[in-house]
Amino acid sequence: MGINLIPSKSIPWIWVTGIWLGFGLVDALDTVFVMHAEGMHHAWLILFATVMFSWLPWALATPLILRLSRQFPLARPVRILTWLVHLAAYAGTGLATAAWTSLLYFLFNPYLDPVRAPYMQRWFVNFWNGLVPCAVLYAALLALYYFLDSRARLAFREAEAARLNEQLVVAQLHALRQQIEPHFLFNTLNSVAGLVREGRNDSAVVMIAELSDLLRRMLDDSRRQHVPLQEEMEFARKYLDIQKVRFTDRLQVCVDVPGELDLAQVPSLILQPMLENAIKHGIGKRAQGGTILIAASHRNGVLTLSVGNDGPSLPANWDTTRPGIGISNVRSRLQTLYGDACDIRLWNRNTGGVEVSVSLPFVVLPSTGKA
Repeated sequence: MGINLIPSKSIPWIWVTGIWLGFGLVDALDTVFVMHAEGMHHAWLILFATVMFSWLPWALATPLILRLSRQFPLARPVRILTWLVHLAAYAGTGLATAAWTSLLYFLFNPYLDPVRAPYMQRWFVNFWNGLVPCAVLYAALLALYYFLDSRARLAFREAEAARLNEQLVVAQLHALRQQIEPHFLFNTLNSVAGLVREGRNDSAVVMIAELSDLLRRMLDDSRRQHVPLQEEMEFARKYLDIQKVRFTDRLQVCVDVPGELDLAQVPSLILQPMLENAIKHGIGKRAQGGTILIAASHRNGVLTLSVGNDGPSLPANWDTTRPGIGISNVRSRLQTLYGDACDIRLWNRNTGGVEVSVSLPFVVLPSTGKA
């Protein structure tokens, strides 16, 4: 059984009343003006009211017809019971309308007929003459219901698809973060182990303390996919502080991030794998260390973040080799979040070293604390 998307209160009484009142007014005005234009003489006010209120049975029957349309839909496979129910509702509405109309004309005689036909005779005539109009109106109500129902079903499916797609994106991003965080943690613990082996116990303790503070912050922000660039830079500085414990004065940092970009929204932890990649494949391979450069710029609605180093250049066949987990995760997260509206590039700098940059839509949200 399909999901019923139009509940019994989906078409309020005020709408039903307004629709049939509109029909009644149009019919009454047309009847009065046409007859008056043809020179006829009737009780015009009574005729106007009688014609208008003759639509009352349809207004009362509409909720019932719509309910029957939900409970007995005219869909395949065709069931005899469904057709019998709608046929009975159609006949009942026709009989009620004919009885009501005949009663109004019998009581108020709007046409000022000197000799009025008996009530039952007028009822039969009105019912017989109204078979076709009644069928048309009943079919129109069914068509209206199924039109609204199909639109509601389509809107529901689209909303459900969007919700499921959003859940899928969140799950994918969560899985990517779950890859990044252990990768970063293991590398940092390996650095701590290296410091201990070298006898630099004080430095190892400092690195563990810095790591604890960093992990606490990562847990606090674990539900956020986007953070202001200012917060991302604070996280990046804490990560670099940990690396400085390992490299001491062999690691220098140069930052070029304008203050007006502080509130630009960026994916959380987007810089950490780029910095890790620069340190591991750049600074870490030089005995004398080197410099990490972090920059951000905004142009034509695009925010560009770049991380460079002055270490060894990329080999000639670097673009055919499998990238590391850090850059791969950055690329996957960007594509999941932004699709084709993002870009990531990796190249050898003219002055030596390697630079990686990511470009993404420039979005600034008001400063309201954590999202």
